[in-house]
Amino acid sequence: MTHEVFNQAPPLAGHDVTADAALVAALEREGAGWAAGDLHKLGLRAGTAETSRWADEANRYEPRLLTHDRYGHRLDEVDFHPSWHRLMDVAVSEGLAGAAWADPRPGAHVARAAGFYVWSQPEAGHACPISMTYAVVPALRNNAELAARYEPLLTSRSYDPGLRTPASKGGLLAGMGMTEKQGGSDVRANTTTAVASADGTWLLTGHKWFTSAPMCDLFLVLAQAPGGLSCFLVPRILPDGTRNTFRIQRLKDKLGNRSNASSEPEFDRTVAWLVGGEGQGVRTIIEMVSMTRLDCVIGSASGMRAALVQAIHHATHRSAFGGPLIGKPAMRNVLADLAIESEAATVLTMRLAGAVDRAVRGDRAEQAFRRLAIPVGKFWVCKRQPAVVGEALECLGGNGYVEDSGLPRLYRDAPLNSIWEGSGNVQALDVLRAIHREPESLEAFFTEVAAAGGADRRLDEAVRDLRAQLAEKSDPEVRARRIVERMALVLQGSLLVRHAPAEVADAFCASRLGGDWGHTFGTLPAGVDTASIVERAAPA
Repeated sequence: MTHEVFNQAPPLAGHDVTADAALVAALEREGAGWAAGDLHKLGLRAGTAETSRWADEANRYEPRLLTHDRYGHRLDEVDFHPSWHRLMDVAVSEGLAGAAWADPRPGAHVARAAGFYVWSQPEAGHACPISMTYAVVPALRNNAELAARYEPLLTSRSYDPGLRTPASKGGLLAGMGMTEKQGGSDVRANTTTAVASADGTWLLTGHKWFTSAPMCDLFLVLAQAPGGLSCFLVPRILPDGTRNTFRIQRLKDKLGNRSNASSEPEFDRTVAWLVGGEGQGVRTIIEMVSMTRLDCVIGSASGMRAALVQAIHHATHRSAFGGPLIGKPAMRNVLADLAIESEAATVLTMRLAGAVDRAVRGDRAEQAFRRLAIPVGKFWVCKRQPAVVGEALECLGGNGYVEDSGLPRLYRDAPLNSIWEGSGNVQALDVLRAIHREPESLEAFFTEVAAAGGADRRLDEAVRDLRAQLAEKSDPEVRARRIVERMALVLQGSLLVRHAPAEVADAFCASRLGGDWGHTFGTLPAGVDTASIVERAAPA
């Protein structure tokens, strides 16, 4: 009798993760409504207790580095729990890796982004190799021969793990090796060297500081050639079946993202093929970086949504002080504030995915827009995720601080996307660089924002303030974060005013743009229809 269980929320399982009003509307709006049926099937799978168990096991039983076999031969392999492979299999078979590049339908990249958003909610770590495989394709196209050889396997929907000759596999995964311990984001400080061989290949020698997913088949690597920093393709297994030199020194012991292995590989006369022109390494790999930055935005929006639905679910089923938590005005204010932040992230994410889809099909205006909007979104949405997840965790009280709830894993994973592919300062300075070097990108940005002109006074005032900040020429680097933050907010505000229900758009503009907002979530001004906002965001 002392252990009777009551007033505890039931497990959040058996729901459709895709039943997200903001996501479904954006899917249609950005040209991928044709994918809705498959996306709902994936959403039902993401919401099962089985998938939740896979996510837990993939993180509890972390990958192990196997440097040698019992006889002393180098292996340099990583052993994963079977649940990691189950998550990967679904992701690849659902086309979340490279398949969109082989799909001629308009909206293919939007559909892929929506699937990535949905399937990342139960477990984010395995999304890393999925993202890099997606992103490698446009960069690899700088070498037509290599693209012809590997692209059909990179765009395959067959998950075929294990180190074997690439041509013998049903599908390939790809990663990247950019940063080194002495340089970090300053890749031009890299010291890994590349020496040309008589047979047309190159030999790399050096050490990389962060190379995630070392079990991938192929890697794009930056190294110093005689003509300058260049981009190379490094396969783990060479075409003749022998192992390329890829010595994994150790796996990183990370704060989060623990299901995914991040490594330090050493190259010692490692065979590689040049991708793009010699000395054009940054220009060649930047397309891959842009695509992975997009996935950072998607992943952060996904993590926000995953935390939000847990918080709403708990508040719906938990009673305190005489009634359900969700009926308490203070709690409802917190949940509505989180829901607004989540919806703003989702609509921006899907707008970026739409820009990418249209840009790769030749739309020059969208090419200009995405050049600026992706680093803006990467800066802001990834910064917001830790705050959102932390507040959502608090909604569960002590229950949220316990591993079984899943919130601690979401919280540990939350800072990663802001760091990966360039931290906040890198993104902010990249925005300033784009404005200076590619002014058409700023014009495209303001064209997008202006589509909501006159619809909300607070938004119009924020746009005028942003233009004034951009016109000020003093200390641009000091003001970079303030400028980019304002750009993100006016872009989100424009999207919500045009596409969200009035109560969501009004609350966003009042709090984020009008200044009627505190320094924590749950400080929405009086008069906001918090009940409707929370109901819209609730898991189905």
